[in-house]
Amino acid sequence: MAQNIYDDPAFFAGYSDFPRSRLGLDGTAEWESFRALLPPIAGKRVVELGCGFGHLSRWLAAEGAQRVLAYDLSEKMLAAARAASADAAIDYRRADLDTLVLEPQSADLVVSALTLHYLADFTRITTMIHTALVPGGDLVFSVEHPIYAARAVPEWVPASDGRDAFAIADYSVEGPRRTDWIVDGVVKYHRTLATMLNTLAGAGFTCRAINEWRPSEAQLAANPDWAATELTRPMFLIVAVHRPEGRSH
Repeated sequence: MAQNIYDDPAFFAGYSDFPRSRLGLDGTAEWESFRALLPPIAGKRVVELGCGFGHLSRWLAAEGAQRVLAYDLSEKMLAAARAASADAAIDYRRADLDTLVLEPQSADLVVSALTLHYLADFTRITTMIHTALVPGGDLVFSVEHPIYAARAVPEWVPASDGRDAFAIADYSVEGPRRTDWIVDGVVKYHRTLATMLNTLAGAGFTCRAINEWRPSEAQLAANPDWAATELTRPMFLIVAVHRPEGRSH
């Protein structure tokens, strides 16, 4: 079973105070980049894996999705999502994504934001998603960028030119990373960019686009200190892949 850290009271309280939690998509730095990789939503049957507070699910419904099945392991997150909206197009469901199996060809689009790096078996989830999508369907997801996620504890070190550099270690050593983030003992899984892309290709997907997020000029103007951090290393990886027509795998 996946680690249910979001139902830990201390973690939930800390996470609830983040801008992306309080402000929704308007407080999510990488949202514009994520949205740019989404296909048209109207009339689509959409599945969201790791819906959290439901911000993205509500946006999908507002964009005209025929149905949004929104899955999360956290009861606290789901309760907050349900309380925020009673939109009949959204069906919030509790599920362990490590074992979830969707009906074959039951979705036109699967989305997942900053969730898949919590799952140990990337091959299983991508194969399951491919099966769940109709031919011509799409998967768009974001994860912590593997450059950022390679170390359990991100670290800045002084460079010879006087600037701070982002330290990378054990990039090629894939597997769990135990980090103390909000609370002690949060487990995430590091895998290289090559592993993710090759796994997606092996599942039968073709790549539409990849975004190694960087802030926009407007974001840099509003947050000048980001130039020293967010332009030095990518924090988020956003991937859009497609299940081709006429291929079962």
